[in-house]
Amino acid sequence: MNDILKPRDLAAYRQGNTGIDYVHRFDSGRPGPHVLVNALTHGNEFCGMVAACHLLDTGVRPRIGTLTVSFANVAAYESFDPARPLASRLLVHNMNRIWSAQWLDGTEDSPELRRARELRPVVAAADHVLDLHSTSADVQAFWVYQDHARNAAAACAIGQPQVHLVMPGGLGSGTPLIEHGRFADPGYAGVSLVAECGGHFRRETGALAVEVALDFIGHFGLIERARVPRPAPRRYRLLRTVVIRTPHWRFERPVSGFESFEAGEVIAWDGDEAVRAPDGGCTILMPTKNPYVGNEGVYLAQALGD
Repeated sequence: MNDILKPRDLAAYRQGNTGIDYVHRFDSGRPGPHVLVNALTHGNEFCGMVAACHLLDTGVRPRIGTLTVSFANVAAYESFDPARPLASRLLVHNMNRIWSAQWLDGTEDSPELRRARELRPVVAAADHVLDLHSTSADVQAFWVYQDHARNAAAACAIGQPQVHLVMPGGLGSGTPLIEHGRFADPGYAGVSLVAECGGHFRRETGALAVEVALDFIGHFGLIERARVPRPAPRRYRLLRTVVIRTPHWRFERPVSGFESFEAGEVIAWDGDEAVRAPDGGCTILMPTKNPYVGNEGVYLAQALGD
């Protein structure tokens, strides 16, 4: 079907110009910020691949500063099987939960850890990071970021997506790329955002990822990019990341994301234990379609009144 987003051969992008496979860097030769656009942190989230390929294929180059474009977990991407479309999210480790010194300096080994260690200097060199993702359910796009004013200001100025998920205390189930190193420092000036661009395999998701990437790069002045007026954002505060503890996870009713639950209402069951909405009720985001022990089952959030 024409509306299905499919993988493409990335062999042509393997040899970049940094000495690290699938990493391409373009220095304008003029002072300015270093912006990183990262794709394929999860191997089955093709929208970032579409955006990264677009930037490279169309010759997007910075007029100031430096632009880096990276494809992260290509090994997982290359394992994609249409019969098991969620399986290529990762090979061993969730590559978006291992960006702490404990993991990166530790002794464990996996394709994701090896790749994250390769990419560590790439992330460290950037002043601002955009990490492009998609969701298993076809829901509206949204930003995810740490609760720093710099992140909120950038997301609001860029304008799309118009929904924001703010993490006051971090993700709660590991360290994502956007919390790596100095990006976790409240005093640091750099912006680090995840854009969840919509359902995994929709062409519209890839098209939005392209627009978000160009808007992000333009926001920092690396390219000319017209600003389009957007409605005020809808913002949610992350309350809790529910990590699955048993092999018997199930939702109380069918959900896809952005459903509301009253205080005390059962959202899901983890074995015999009920997962209930907290006082004040909540909205759920990213309910898993691939439940297994150690994976995030669902995110509980509350709307912010601003």
